[in-house]
Amino acid sequence: MPDSPTLNYRNCQFITSAPKLAQCPDDSGSEVAFAGRSNAGKSSAINALTGNSKMTKTSKTPGRTQLINFFSVGGNPEQRLVDLPGYGFAKVPLKVKQEWERNLDHYLQHRQSLRGLVLLMDIRHPMTDFDLMMMNWAEQAQMPVRILLTKADKLKRGPAMNTLLQVRKQLEVHGGLINAQLFSAVKGEGLDDLRGQLDLWLEESEDADEAPSEQ
Repeated sequence: MPDSPTLNYRNCQFITSAPKLAQCPDDSGSEVAFAGRSNAGKSSAINALTGNSKMTKTSKTPGRTQLINFFSVGGNPEQRLVDLPGYGFAKVPLKVKQEWERNLDHYLQHRQSLRGLVLLMDIRHPMTDFDLMMMNWAEQAQMPVRILLTKADKLKRGPAMNTLLQVRKQLEVHGGLINAQLFSAVKGEGLDDLRGQLDLWLEESEDADEAPSEQ
């Protein structure tokens, strides 16, 4: 079991929306990005994590969000959650999609404050081409990834666990850089595990900056 979460995710505050990487907040502190196909339940997961149903807008038109949205954790702008644009079913011109991919690639490869990536997959349709592309980018950047197999409440326990085990088997080639868990925004399943992982990532920069204590 993970340690009790120390950061207050129920006190997350909107910082800014950035249409381009150049308009992101200063590249300092720590941040964790959330990414997923447009129907993977990303907004619902962030809303469940923060206890705020209006933290991110859930749209009936998948892929509508085209901005990178930043939120401070516990009122600390140096610890941030980042909501990346959804991909997959967006009804936008090809040039727009290609621009998104370029921005996303640059963000994942060069954002110094990025400590980890939460990749959301519908448990009924995991490991899509988009998911594999995201994992490849993350591996190139040596960026740790926590996969949330969302909507786990849509399956019975047995099939859900079987899917989790199959995904974990596929992840073995990544040598521990990428791991997976079950998640349900509706029932709150997996929230404690997610918070524990976020704590480790978001507090990483502070730990690195502290000098070793002399005892």
